[in-house]
Amino acid sequence: MKFETMMQATPSNNAQDTGLMSSDNDLAFVADIQAWAIKTWDQLLSLSTLWQLLTIVAVAILGWLLSRRPRQRLETHMTARDTKDIIYRILNALQAVVWPIITVIFLWLSMFVYQTLDRPAGLIRITASLTNAAIIVRLLTRNMTSGPVKTALAWSAWGIAALYILRWLDPLTTALERASFPVGDHRISVLQILTSVIVASFALWIGRIAGDAAQTQVQASRRLTPSMAGLLGQVAKIGLLIIAIIIALGSVGIPLTAFAVLSGGIGVGLGFGLQAIFSNFISGIIILFERSVKVGDFIELQSGVRGQVREINIRSTLVTTNDSVDILVPNEEFIKAQVINWTLRDPRRRLRVPFGVAYGSDKELVKKAGLEAAEAVEWTETDMPNSAPAVWLTEFGDSSLNFALVVWLKDSAVKRPSRVEADYNWALHTALEKYNLEIPFPQRDINIRQPAEISVTMKK
Repeated sequence: MKFETMMQATPSNNAQDTGLMSSDNDLAFVADIQAWAIKTWDQLLSLSTLWQLLTIVAVAILGWLLSRRPRQRLETHMTARDTKDIIYRILNALQAVVWPIITVIFLWLSMFVYQTLDRPAGLIRITASLTNAAIIVRLLTRNMTSGPVKTALAWSAWGIAALYILRWLDPLTTALERASFPVGDHRISVLQILTSVIVASFALWIGRIAGDAAQTQVQASRRLTPSMAGLLGQVAKIGLLIIAIIIALGSVGIPLTAFAVLSGGIGVGLGFGLQAIFSNFISGIIILFERSVKVGDFIELQSGVRGQVREINIRSTLVTTNDSVDILVPNEEFIKAQVINWTLRDPRRRLRVPFGVAYGSDKELVKKAGLEAAEAVEWTETDMPNSAPAVWLTEFGDSSLNFALVVWLKDSAVKRPSRVEADYNWALHTALEKYNLEIPFPQRDINIRQPAEISVTMKK
């Protein structure tokens, strides 16, 4: 019985000892923080600190003045570039760090002078180190799209660098390592979670930046057609993002074998839910390699969509109408339905504008009016051989002689069909009125075979 009592008492005593040791460590950590705060406050109120602050302010003003001309030259080179390629991104990043770079150079020179004169230079050293960290962060985040992700990433990276420079990183990591909780048979600390999230976010960010840069560089290549450059750029971007996702999942601790079960589901999904997406993907590849539709072509679909092709993506094609309306057309529609490509081989085309005049009109006068109308419109092509405008008598209608004004159009007219037809109709109406040619309209005569008594009453 005594032995059992002692064995039962031993764990409780060990727990008490562990609790006392933990309390002693916490008290020691708090005491260290208090001592550091008192020492820092005393240093801030000293005369040497004031001199260092004045030096930092003077160096910052001098750096700003000296950086104005380099920043203007970099901005000039950026404006002169046609596309936002890798060179543009590099110039944009350098333009943002010219002032900090010049400032940090003078800060390190000032610290060297202070040390030579045997003066305290701790504040200058800290400011120079923080400026170095700010330069690196700004270089990495300059070309990112403004938003919460960019802000969070910039402040996180700068905060970690600042903690390391101020020698606060070790105490903070120790405290985060102590804060842990059990998950199954393991214990996970807050430090492990934060580290995994930071590494995963950084990997995804690097993958996105690298993918955008690769896509921009490929699209800026003059050796490739715009359609092929767009496809290769998207493939490069998606590939880099997949690599970044794999790295991010590994950093969080999720093995790739966990997705082995999903491979069967993905295969089934291609046959059912993802069938349309997969069909559009294959259709996009066929369009790009077949080159039946290219970026810049003016097309007309069977569904009535008519406009200029702006982008050919993996799933859809962006078509912009003449009313500046952007329409995303699934690539499958270009394969299954009829597509009219007005600019596939030759952008010039012939237009027939129908009109009618009353019976009894002089045909030669009608021809003269039609030719004058064609000459008055800016879209008429006259320099090409066998392209002279003509007026054809096409039909003897019920109420009119039906003609057609036949003209060849200039290259610029093919992408403005509605405007072109409206201009020719306007010119035709003006020319017909000039020569007093009547435009008929349907009329009906009523013949009564068996006359009957009809009374007509007119009221005033």
